[in-house]
Amino acid sequence: MHGYHERNVTDIPLDARRVRVVVRIRRLVCPTRGCRQTFREQLPGVLERYQRRTTRLASQIGAVVRELAGRAGARVLSALAVCLSRHTALRVLLRLPLPRPAVPRVLGVDDFALRRRHRYATVLIDAETRQRVDVLPGRTADVLEAWLRTHPGVRVVCRDGSGAYAEAIRRALPDAIQVADRWHLWHNFSEAVLKEVAAHSACWATAGPPLQDGKRAATTRERWQQVHDLLGNGVGLLECARRLNVSLNTVKRYARVSEPERLRRAPQYRPTLVDPYRDYLKRRRADDPAVPVMHLFEEIKALGYSGSFNLLYRYITQGRVEADRLPIAPRRLARLLLTRPASLTDEHRRLLDDLSAACPEMIALARLVRGFAGLLRPCEGNADRLDAWIAIVRAADLPHLHAFTRGLDQDRDAVRAAVTLRYHNGGTEGVNTKTKRIMHQMHGRAGFALLRHRILLG
Repeated sequence: MHGYHERNVTDIPLDARRVRVVVRIRRLVCPTRGCRQTFREQLPGVLERYQRRTTRLASQIGAVVRELAGRAGARVLSALAVCLSRHTALRVLLRLPLPRPAVPRVLGVDDFALRRRHRYATVLIDAETRQRVDVLPGRTADVLEAWLRTHPGVRVVCRDGSGAYAEAIRRALPDAIQVADRWHLWHNFSEAVLKEVAAHSACWATAGPPLQDGKRAATTRERWQQVHDLLGNGVGLLECARRLNVSLNTVKRYARVSEPERLRRAPQYRPTLVDPYRDYLKRRRADDPAVPVMHLFEEIKALGYSGSFNLLYRYITQGRVEADRLPIAPRRLARLLLTRPASLTDEHRRLLDDLSAACPEMIALARLVRGFAGLLRPCEGNADRLDAWIAIVRAADLPHLHAFTRGLDQDRDAVRAAVTLRYHNGGTEGVNTKTKRIMHQMHGRAGFALLRHRILLG
């Protein structure tokens, strides 16, 4: 023994007061003859080399900064009588060791925005254990391919409909099974159903108030005729857009429908101050069809109406008083179609039956929705049922669903795996949700290295 050495270290606060521990440790001499080197003895479990905090205080600080990072972590620790700067809090956070999971057999892949529409990153997790594996800077095919080549052993990959991820997996793991995410399949199908419901507004909306045949409807019919005349003369879609001075997507939307009535939309009215007095107005106009609007305005004003005369006038001229049913938006009807039948109330079920019965295409659409929902419960025979469902869709007069099935054909193997295998990408979506919380907490000030560290600490 050469002598003694004292170390002043900070311990866990006691009674909201800082605690300083003075540790007296020995300085030892190397026993080799001729060696004058000395060294201090260590106290594992109490003190770490070169540290000014005890192990238990360091673990508590690490737990706080792991959740709150820099400024927020420093503020919380100061309330606990632990004083340190935000820079020290970040250094403690970055010193926390990252887990080193093994290469998963089933890999979940998804992207998230570092800066929306500018920069993105890719998160990888173990789809079976939900454990985070890695975070990659970028979402291109080359980035994912490089990671897959340096980490062999993946057998199944769950992903969304990204073509870049699909290409990277095909190049790096040609024998791996790609599984499309069922949530994204249902989301894309829901958007196609909403477009179909809106396209048949002129049909199912006859069960409610009549559609207004005004200037917009006349312009729609005229534009539809122009597009189909050009297409009949052999003009391409892009040239049609240039000649008519409209966007290409607009030309595609007009060319997709077989008659202009499908382009008309049901009126979408917001709730107004007149709605509570609708029954009274309907009864008064039935008793006296020639009653002036001003008289009605004075009568409902005496009943408590606080709106303007113009609001009442528009409400009456739009036909909302005489209608047997208040107008329903296409989005609401699509939501009723996409809701599980057992979850619908009796009133919603009657409304859905009445509106669907007014249009043959809506009856077919409701049947196709139930069929596709059944395919999202994975089982062995779903691959053949998927092919049969696609054949039924193509035989129906539902052009927006035809576009959806063309998307399924481009990724048919992954879609078949999605409806037959139990794997999914739900865990990756959950990690992305927590990543948004972390990014909001750091207000975009932190770099990618710190963000990756916090995601992997999870």
